[in-house]
Amino acid sequence: MGKAQHRFNPTAIREYDIRGVVGGTLSADDAYAVGRGFGTVVKRAGGSKVAAGYDGRLSSPELEAAVVEGLSDCGLAVLRVGRGPTPMLYFAVRSLPTDGGIMVTGSHNPPEYNGFKMMLGKGAFHGQAIREISEIAAAGAYAGGPKGPVEERPVMAAYVDRLSQDFRGRRPLTVVWDAGNGAAGEAMTKLASRLPGRHVLIFGEIDGRFPNHHPDPTVPKNLVDLQAKVAAEKADLGIAFDGDGDRIGVVDAEGRILWGDQLMVLFAREVLEGMPGATVIADVKASQVLFDEITRAGGKPLMWRTGHSLIKAKMAETGAPLAGEMSGHIFFADRYYGYDDALYAAVRLLGLVSRGSESLAELRDRLPKVVNTPELRFPCSEERKFAVVEETAQRLKRAGADVNDIDGVRVRTADGWWLLRASNTQDVLVARCEAANEAGLDRLKAALSAQLAASAVAMPKF
Repeated sequence: MGKAQHRFNPTAIREYDIRGVVGGTLSADDAYAVGRGFGTVVKRAGGSKVAAGYDGRLSSPELEAAVVEGLSDCGLAVLRVGRGPTPMLYFAVRSLPTDGGIMVTGSHNPPEYNGFKMMLGKGAFHGQAIREISEIAAAGAYAGGPKGPVEERPVMAAYVDRLSQDFRGRRPLTVVWDAGNGAAGEAMTKLASRLPGRHVLIFGEIDGRFPNHHPDPTVPKNLVDLQAKVAAEKADLGIAFDGDGDRIGVVDAEGRILWGDQLMVLFAREVLEGMPGATVIADVKASQVLFDEITRAGGKPLMWRTGHSLIKAKMAETGAPLAGEMSGHIFFADRYYGYDDALYAAVRLLGLVSRGSESLAELRDRLPKVVNTPELRFPCSEERKFAVVEETAQRLKRAGADVNDIDGVRVRTADGWWLLRASNTQDVLVARCEAANEAGLDRLKAALSAQLAASAVAMPKF
């Protein structure tokens, strides 16, 4: 493999990770350069030891071996924690004596994708830090020294032990679990066997081809098998995971989906019982219901920018015990480590349902009623997407609108709110609207459409 200067495909360098199509925009040479570049950053920070893990994709073992070689060639000791979900790598960094971690994972992307998520120390690694890896590789400015030792250090058993420790329940539940053949499958199977109640597992075998359905629980069609199994088994609820186990999807006994912000209402109530007055963070895409319910439960709601690394950093800064995103990233610092772990979120959800007198479906029925659009995503070039949002913000401010511009523009009106923001990871604009009733929703859609038209962007049909 090339050990000198290395240039990544520019599309592979993302805000929160390095990612591409294996055999196209991503190769084993890239993986080696990631190891050398990230290893150089770790050494500059005074570190000497890094944990490395990988997901269940067919390309992951080869890429993990190349990353490990790159880290070792920097003179770092490498702890290979094995195959599992991304949160297992986060757990390894927290529980082993390490100075960082790197996970080979394509997350919830199609099978031909793969990539790398990183931690420096115990913190998130994103933005300029990721671009620095690219700059180090382009200059060939790698750290060196004697080749570092490589040690096999599996943590699956310890990780599942830690997950199961925090289950606090009373009545037994029937639960259907769906790993979508993703990297959470083995941990899910081991965890379910440790919990009381009846557990039915589907697609728990790790298979990087994802033969049954795509592992992205934010897309309703990917939950159809789970919904059918919940109905067939007369289960209390169903839980699904994305490809690398850091995002959760949930359906109730009637097969209805609970989105990330709805789950956060339940989690916030539970956490705030023990920590009154605490800050709870959610991203700008979350329902106003969530922010209002946090206040009602005695907490301080904080709306923040979308992006798991950004949310983790804000949690650390504010000391918030809980945070979440519409996309199903849930972060518990209450009794846990403050990173997004869907298996841990599942344990907490099962605990709160089994301790209460109401079913998950009944809890969902008691949430305040609003009408909203799903997350709307429509193409907009890299060059234009941020400009469209900025143009919209300026027009709204000139008009005296009630605008939150922490991440794009979130506009409050008498009807409710609408959001327009640029994706950090794709060439798309993202929008969402929420109102008390259908007539209000129509007015919000019209306002959003008018702003898009003013920036020569066509409104998607929805």
